[in-house]
Amino acid sequence: MAILKLFSLCICFFLLIRAPVRGDSLHFPSSSSSPSSVSSDVLLLLGKIRASLEGDTQNLLLSSWNYSLPLCQWRGLKWVFSSGTLLVCSDSSSPQWSNLTLFKDPSLHVLSLQLPSANLTGLLPKELGEFTMLQSLYLSINSLTGTIPLELGYSSSLSDIDLSSNLLTGALPPSIWNLCDKLVSVRLHGNSLSGSLSEPALPNSTCKNLKALDLGNNQISGTFPEFITRFQGLKELDLGKNLLSGKVPQSLGQLELEKLNLSNNNFSGILPVFGNSKFGVEAFEGNSPGLCGEPLKTCAGPSHLSSGAIAGLVIGLMTGTVVLASLLIGYMQNKKKNRSESEDDIEEGEDQENGSSDGKLILFQGGEHLTLDDVLNATGQVMEKTSYGTIYKAKLADGGTIALRLLREGSCKDRNSCLSVIKQLGKIRHENLIPLRAFYQGRRGEKLLIYDYLPIRTLHDFLHESRAGKPVLNWARRHKIALGIARGLAHLHTGLEVPITHGNVRSKNVLVDDFFAARLMEFGLDKLMIPSVADEIVSLAKSDGYKAPELQRMKKCNSRTDVYAFGILLLEILIGKKPGKSGRNGEFVDLPSMVKVAVLEETTMEVFDVEVLKGIRSLMEDGIVQALKLAMGCCAPVASVRPSMDEVVKQLEENRPRNRSALYSPTETRSEIEQPPYCILFSLYILLLPSTLLTSSRIWKKNVKPEENMSRNLKIVVVMFVFVLLLTSSCLITNGKVEENQEVHDENNGNEGKGRRFPDEQIPHRECTRQDYKCWKQGLN
Repeated sequence: MAILKLFSLCICFFLLIRAPVRGDSLHFPSSSSSPSSVSSDVLLLLGKIRASLEGDTQNLLLSSWNYSLPLCQWRGLKWVFSSGTLLVCSDSSSPQWSNLTLFKDPSLHVLSLQLPSANLTGLLPKELGEFTMLQSLYLSINSLTGTIPLELGYSSSLSDIDLSSNLLTGALPPSIWNLCDKLVSVRLHGNSLSGSLSEPALPNSTCKNLKALDLGNNQISGTFPEFITRFQGLKELDLGKNLLSGKVPQSLGQLELEKLNLSNNNFSGILPVFGNSKFGVEAFEGNSPGLCGEPLKTCAGPSHLSSGAIAGLVIGLMTGTVVLASLLIGYMQNKKKNRSESEDDIEEGEDQENGSSDGKLILFQGGEHLTLDDVLNATGQVMEKTSYGTIYKAKLADGGTIALRLLREGSCKDRNSCLSVIKQLGKIRHENLIPLRAFYQGRRGEKLLIYDYLPIRTLHDFLHESRAGKPVLNWARRHKIALGIARGLAHLHTGLEVPITHGNVRSKNVLVDDFFAARLMEFGLDKLMIPSVADEIVSLAKSDGYKAPELQRMKKCNSRTDVYAFGILLLEILIGKKPGKSGRNGEFVDLPSMVKVAVLEETTMEVFDVEVLKGIRSLMEDGIVQALKLAMGCCAPVASVRPSMDEVVKQLEENRPRNRSALYSPTETRSEIEQPPYCILFSLYILLLPSTLLTSSRIWKKNVKPEENMSRNLKIVVVMFVFVLLLTSSCLITNGKVEENQEVHDENNGNEGKGRRFPDEQIPHRECTRQDYKCWKQGLN
């Protein structure tokens, strides 16, 4: 019996010893294991950091962070022991490569976290500051949002930080300078960081090891952060494309910089001397015109004028300013033109966001008055349907009207993919482009583009619609329309920081107002769509005759294909015929071929629309032949020989119609052509006024007492001011009479359509049925 008891005790003791060994072979620790048996860094990675970096979608690279894989196979991580010995993971034959129990070693710590271009969409976790031996943090080219956590500056070993090309916002936390003594590089380029840069807490911090500081392409404001000039070891400094202003401190020239970028800010004053380091103009371009010094323009020397000369200049400039302001006010009133546009850029393309359970509304410049309730409660009328969406005319509760484009469900990319394009489109402002005022995305993914509603017609209606009272489109008016379209396209191609192609140039996408000013719409929408839907635009362009020969897929669209479509549009303006398939007999109208045949048969005059030739004495002198040649050059089959849109604009401007005064809108002709000659003499007099006062002040200063000198100056100023007002009134009265005579002249020449606005009821639209009412809001139609 005693032997049996002893045998049972041996079996129990063996099982107790064997149990933990069996547990070690599992792919994850037992739930009863003590936290002290697992590395604290491993717990941080799996507990908070992975979930924060992943966001709402599972990440393929981060999925390797689990207990079923050895630590050496966790992607983007390097490890080190507390003793400073690296965990060697480079050799797949080493025992560490396949060791599944390393996570239990409490002396093992994260040395480096490197996940560039890993499609991370979450937030930057504050727990990163708890890693005791983390030296490198590389998370560039991802979609991380939110702010840089304050706790990141509490890390004890961090030396290299690269968070560039993300979507980070807010200010750079001042705690980052707590790492000053260890920092080697800080790269935060291409985010949306804002606010001013805070100084280090320690006033004499030199960050002696810091070599690279890249804060470019953000929204950082304030003056130049002068504390940077104390970083004596700095080799690379990038503060370009921010909102910094003021003077560049001279002490910056004492740093031995190898790379420097201060471009596209608002710096002014004199640049420091950089010694042996030579930087080009590109390092300082895009700042205030007041910025000077090598390598920019030479700074002007100090003034040595006497006090009398300075007083004369001040009085002259003040008088000239008052007169010019009076002329400007009178000019604007006589032209009856109420038009005000702000040219200021919106920081990062977005003014504010209104979010709720119904969706999110992003506002851009000019749409600040809109609210989410305004958009959702507006009553709509269907204006037009396309393959990728529907356009509505929507009335707001306050009586205003907006235009809404509902993108077809499933036609466009997800919000995160198209947000950068939306921001770019929202920042585009040009007099010949219809601006995007707001963007809405609902809970179910429906997307709305919100524009100003303009009760005017398209160029297609002007050219091809037959109706009573339609204005005559003579050559001067058509030239103005073509030039406006060209300027709008040129701005898209070369006037933006990131060029954009239109992708859908056609006469139906050009709005023309009562003064024959053209505005392009629908630009850049193909960038929001999935490839299959974008290719439908190419197919439509082919059937309508606007597609360039080399364009087969929309992803191949570029500025040269836009030029080809503009060439077809210019031919349509000159010839007056609709390109592409005809609705009556199905024949394809090839406008370039039509012109080639007419040139060969020497019947070129018969090609032009009848209205184009009205009142024209010479096709060459009025620029019609040059416009036809330009259109054919744009339609060249080989893309490389087509002109750019800047060249197109230049040629159209050089070949304007001769008789523009009776055919253009009043705002472009009266002051330029029919200004009374004595008004021109008066303008010359204003330019000479400061020098006259300057000379008189110098003479009187020598022969007259100062009190009498000032008294005479004041008398002269009063007399000149009265004389200025009399001449100004005379100019304005005469100018008004010239306008009246010009209007009579216009009526006698059959210009009865000028100045009329089309009433809203003439615009083609249909009422929403009960089924599709609010379809733009619900994304059902």
